[in-house]
Amino acid sequence: MDYSTFDDFLAVPRVNSLALSLDGSRLVAAIAKYDKEANKLVSALYELDADGSAEPRRLTHSAEGESQPVFEPDGSLLFVSSRSSDDGPALWRLPVSGEAAKVASTPGGISAIRVAADAGTAVVTTSVMPGAKDAAEDKELRKARKDAGVSAILHTTSPVRFWDSELGPDETHLQVVAGKNLRAGEGGAKDLTAGEGGAKDLTAGDGGTKDLTPAPGRALDDAEFTVTPDGRTVIAKWQLDRVGWPRPVLVAIDTETGERRTLADAEDGGFYEPAVSHDGRFVAFTRWQDQKHDRPPTVSLLLADLQTGETRDLVADPDGWPEAPAFSADDRSVFFIAFDHGHRSLFRADIATGEVSRVTTEGSFSAVQVAPDNASLFAIRAATDAPAHPVRIDLASGAVTRLLPAPEAELPGTLERVETTAADGTTIEAWLILPRNASPAEPAPLLLWVHGGPLSSWAGWSWRWNPWLMATKGYAVLMPDPALSLGYGAQMLERAWDRWAALVHEDLMEITDAVVARPDIDADRTAAMGASFGGYMVNWIAGQTDRFKCLITMAGKWNTENFWATSDMPGYFRAEWGPQEEFPDRYAERSPRRFLDRITTPTLIIHGTLDQRVPINQTLHMFTDLQLAGVESAYLSFPDEGHWILKPGNARTWHETVWSWLAKHLDKQEWTKPPLL
Repeated sequence: MDYSTFDDFLAVPRVNSLALSLDGSRLVAAIAKYDKEANKLVSALYELDADGSAEPRRLTHSAEGESQPVFEPDGSLLFVSSRSSDDGPALWRLPVSGEAAKVASTPGGISAIRVAADAGTAVVTTSVMPGAKDAAEDKELRKARKDAGVSAILHTTSPVRFWDSELGPDETHLQVVAGKNLRAGEGGAKDLTAGEGGAKDLTAGDGGTKDLTPAPGRALDDAEFTVTPDGRTVIAKWQLDRVGWPRPVLVAIDTETGERRTLADAEDGGFYEPAVSHDGRFVAFTRWQDQKHDRPPTVSLLLADLQTGETRDLVADPDGWPEAPAFSADDRSVFFIAFDHGHRSLFRADIATGEVSRVTTEGSFSAVQVAPDNASLFAIRAATDAPAHPVRIDLASGAVTRLLPAPEAELPGTLERVETTAADGTTIEAWLILPRNASPAEPAPLLLWVHGGPLSSWAGWSWRWNPWLMATKGYAVLMPDPALSLGYGAQMLERAWDRWAALVHEDLMEITDAVVARPDIDADRTAAMGASFGGYMVNWIAGQTDRFKCLITMAGKWNTENFWATSDMPGYFRAEWGPQEEFPDRYAERSPRRFLDRITTPTLIIHGTLDQRVPINQTLHMFTDLQLAGVESAYLSFPDEGHWILKPGNARTWHETVWSWLAKHLDKQEWTKPPLL
C-alpha cells in the first residue's frame, strides 16, 4: 500500500477497537473500510489470528456496519449495529455458532456496552427523553416533537454544547440487562422495546432489565463506566453540575437497587477511566487536578479498594500523564499508557510497591487487552510512520509482533527525530518527514505543523492531518513538540504557563531555524499550518513574523477576549487563564488579533461551521479583519463539519485546497480551485 494519491490513503483499513475473549482464545477487531459507492467508512468485525500468521476472518457483513465488540463469558460476541433498526444503533449478539440476532434496542439508540466477566450481565448506555417512564413513552415524546416541528432545547445548566453538538433534549442513561435476557435473541431477533412476549423493555424495570439512572440530567454525558465481574456494581464517571465545566466524581451503582455511592470526589478536579480488577476488589482510575491561571493541570493514577473504601495514589508522578488503566491477569499490577517523547508508551505499575516499569519503547498504543496467561497483551499500535494495527506484546521480552491485517506502508519519504535547544536550555524535539527526492541538490520546501491541545504531542498516526500526503507532493513536514507539549515532564508545561503563545512561538521558531539550516531543506520556501491550538499558534505567528510564504490555519482562536464564553467548555478556559474580570490583560495580551496591523502573509482559513469547541465566530472575525486589512486570504468553510473534517468527500476537498494554496505560494504555480468548489 502506498500513498501516491488520496484514494490510496482512503483505501487503508482503519483498526478502531479490539476485544479479547475471557479465555484468551479469540481476538476480534472492529475495522473500518472505505465504501466507495456509499462514500463513507463502514466498520465490520473481524476475528484475528492471535499468532499473526493467518488472515483475519470477517464475522459481520451489514451495509450499516458494526462496532464496539465485547465478549460474553460463554464466548458469544455482543456488538452495536444500526442494521434492521428504525431507532438507531441496537445491541446484537453473535453466538459461538449461529447467526447474529438483535437482543436490545431503544428509541434513542444504544451507544456503549460493558459486560460482567463472570455473571455475563450487560450494561449499556442509551439516550432517553426527560420524563419518559418507559420506551413507549420515550418514543411518543420523540414523535410528538418531530410531528410538531419542534427542535427547541431548554437549558438550565452550563455547558450547553460538547465538541460539535448541542446537548439535549435527551439524556444518557445506564441500562442493565441480565445475562439470561441476552439469549432471548437466539432463534430470531427480539426487540427489547417490544415489552411482553419475549424480550423485555429496557426502561420498564421488570423481567431482569432496569434503568439504573432514571433521572441523570447531564451526569452521564460522555459516559465512562465499567462493571464488576459479578455484575452487581457499575463503576461510572458521574458529572456534577459546575458552571461551564462539569466536575466528574466516581460512583458505584448497585445493579439490583440502583443505589449510588461516591467513591472519589474532589473540588479541584475530576475522575476518569475506571477499570475494575479481575477479582472485583479494586478499581483503578485517573484523576485530573484542575489547572489554574498560575499552574498547569496534573494527571495521576489512583487505586480504590471497594471492600474498605480506601483510595490511594498508584502513580502520582507529576511528570507523567497516565491514562487507560488495565489490570494484569493476576491483579498485581496496572498497565497504563502515557505520552513519552513523541510516543504513547505502555507502562506497568506494581500495586504493592508503586514501582513503574516500561513495557514498550516505540509507538502509540491503545485498546490494551490483557491475556489470561499473564504473559502477553494485545493492543492497537500506531506510529508517525505506521497506521493503527493490532499487535501482541510479550511481557517478558517486550517484543511487539504485528498481527494481520497490518499492511506495510510504502511511505513516500523518510522519518527522522530532530531536536534543538531553546534559549532557556530546554531540549525541543520534533519529527521530520522528508520526501524521497529531498537532497542538497534538490532541497525540499518545508511545512511547519503545529499540534493542537496544547496539552498534547505529535505521537502517532493521524487520518486527518497526515504528513505523508504532503510528502507525496514533495514537501518536508516538521512536527515539533514545543512548550505545553506532553511527554517531556511537568517542566515543559510549567515553563510556558504564564507566557503561553509567546514561549510556544519561540520554541517553534528555534526548531524551524535548526531544520532550515539543513542542506536538504529549502529555507526560502516555508509555510506554517495548524488546527485548534495549532491554528491559534498560526494566527499568532501571522502577527510575529513574515518568514513564511503562506499560512494555513484551521479552527483557531483569533480574539481571545471574546472566545472563552462562547466555547462549549467556558469553565475550562476560564480556569486556565483565570477569570477575565480579574485578569483582563491576560486575555488581551494573548490575542492574535492584537497584531492584525503587522500581518502580511497570505492566509488560508479553514473551519467546520458546527464546531463548538472553537466557535465559528473566531474564523468569521479573522477573515473579515484580514479582508479589510487587504491581506491575501481565503476561507474554506465546511457547513456540515465540526472541529474535525471527517467525511471522506470533505477530507478530499480539504487536501485539494491545501495543496493548491501551497502550490501557489511555495511552488509559484497558478492558483487552481478544486473542481467541486
